[in-house]
Amino acid sequence: QVQLVESGGGLVQPGGSLRLSCAASGIIFSINTMGWYRQAPGKQRELVASISSGGTISYADSVKDRFTISRDNAKNTVYLQMNSLKPEDTAVYYCNYKVSMTNYWGQGTQVTVSS
Repeated sequence: QVQLVESGGGLVQPGGSLRLSCAASGIIFSINTMGWYRQAPGKQRELVASISSGGTISYADSVKDRFTISRDNAKNTVYLQMNSLKPEDTAVYYCNYKVSMTNYWGQGTQVTVSS
């Protein structure tokens, strides 16, 4: 089993920044993909960004050039630096750890962008 603990959400004004962190523990696999998804009220959960253990990165078009995903393999931790935040970025953000076809999820952290 893999446990994921997220931190870093909160309330921020439009144009502001937040940094999310997610630490994985338990049974850690050397080949994996970690990422962030988000779900706004009334909407489906969507991929925000992902990064493989080999460094391959993917972003949703809506966050390109504003968000940056990174990871520290020694700490089994993934980060999401979010800049130039917009009200439409408001959602619960979930950390994801994927090994082969198995997905593990964090409990979610609320990000609210509002003036």
